[in-house]
Amino acid sequence: MGLSIAVATGLYGISFGALAVAAGLTVGQTMALSLLMFTGGSQFAFIGVIAGGGVPSAALGAAALLGVRNAIYAMQMNHMLQPLGWRKALAAQVTIDESVATAAGQTTLAEQRRGFWTAGLGIFVLWNLFTFVGAWLGDALGDPRRWGLDGAAVAAFLGLLWPRLRQREPVALAVLSGVVTALALPLLPPGLPILVAAAVGAAWGWWVPERAVAAPVAPDAEEGTAP
Repeated sequence: MGLSIAVATGLYGISFGALAVAAGLTVGQTMALSLLMFTGGSQFAFIGVIAGGGVPSAALGAAALLGVRNAIYAMQMNHMLQPLGWRKALAAQVTIDESVATAAGQTTLAEQRRGFWTAGLGIFVLWNLFTFVGAWLGDALGDPRRWGLDGAAVAAFLGLLWPRLRQREPVALAVLSGVVTALALPLLPPGLPILVAAAVGAAWGWWVPERAVAAPVAPDAEEGTAP
């Protein structure tokens, strides 16, 4: 799963490289974004503002706002994987949507770690490789959407999400978040609708009580019952 997600998401880097150069960035600047920022949504938000004539400070603000979700992911991954030493810094760099989703989709700790590192490191390598390819080819590619690469990462993430929608509550939350995002898209700047949907999900988890099931009491453990 981690390898397939890495390939699908890595190919999407061609789109980013081509669009970044078309927005006026150099190949070096484009590669710096992929190597250091390394979060696709924030990178696309950054070049989207630049391409629209915005100032770099506004582009950085939009990218940072969209990247807030990674801080939430990091808390979950730190608790789940408990990386130590230099691995913690490396884990922070590769904590993105796909690596978190791959880890969360596994049932054992060993597979969670394997999924996180395989997806995270695999995407990092391939994303930067294909970012360079896209930036180097530039306008020779034409419109990146002609190749269908703009939908590759979305399809891969939906493939990770689908197996988790086995109960009514996750389905209801997914539908609600989708509706909220759709309603917010025409009203809010790029990057904000997904944060609104995340806030809805957080509010759901805060207010909806957990369904705790009390364990049955054994007859011989009840008061006054003979062993």
